[in-house]
Amino acid sequence: MVTVSVRDLVLRLGDRAVVDGVSADLQGGSLIGIIGPNGAGKSTLVRGMLGLLPAASGEVRIDGRAIADIAPSERAKRLAYLPQGQNLHWPLSVERLVALGRLPHMGPLSRMSDADRSAVVEAMQRTEIEHLAQRTVTELSGGERARVMMARALAVGAGGLLADEPLAALDPGHQIDMMALLDREAKQGALVVVVLHDLTMAARHCGRILLMNRGHIVADGTPEAVMTSRNLSEVYGIKAYLDHVDGVSSVIALGRG
Repeated sequence: MVTVSVRDLVLRLGDRAVVDGVSADLQGGSLIGIIGPNGAGKSTLVRGMLGLLPAASGEVRIDGRAIADIAPSERAKRLAYLPQGQNLHWPLSVERLVALGRLPHMGPLSRMSDADRSAVVEAMQRTEIEHLAQRTVTELSGGERARVMMARALAVGAGGLLADEPLAALDPGHQIDMMALLDREAKQGALVVVVLHDLTMAARHCGRILLMNRGHIVADGTPEAVMTSRNLSEVYGIKAYLDHVDGVSSVIALGRG
């Protein structure tokens, strides 16, 4: 099981601390959601955990090792990444695109092994896209593309998956399917961290939530502990709405209904 530990992490974009003194210990077993308003530092924190942004101060450890001591190829084998807003321009087949997830396991001139091919097939089965294997990705619907990109991330075979707004541009049905898939991966022992804007989805599927605002984690715990009327009002400025729906209990009840 992959673990990620963040200690007093500061990440800067230009002269601004987008993540400012964040600490958290993350492990598998239940889906971990990161929520917060635009500009809270959610996506930046995820990129920092992957080592894609250098830390101004503090540290990130993967399985107890400082991230700076782990080669990028080794990091890619341990933590798969599903970034937001991926545009698909190359007319690759679905199968070939999913196979790109195996690159961290392959040398520059090596061919796919039987283990690589099995991982690709399994990833397509888990995301239910086997019937799309020979389709061209640029001809797929938004929901189909989202499942293909998820399959590519799963094909890595990593013990952890960090997904940044995987629900963006999906219709409600595909959003539910995507969250159910992420939830299953987490319950099978993988470390799964997902950045979300949909509070209902977070309440329904996440066992643990990190609420961020202005570069800080302002609450960390179960949905009931984190998504209180007070916390959400202060962070999102939506007190009038929460009063109207009788507080966060209604948000959570709706999510879990």
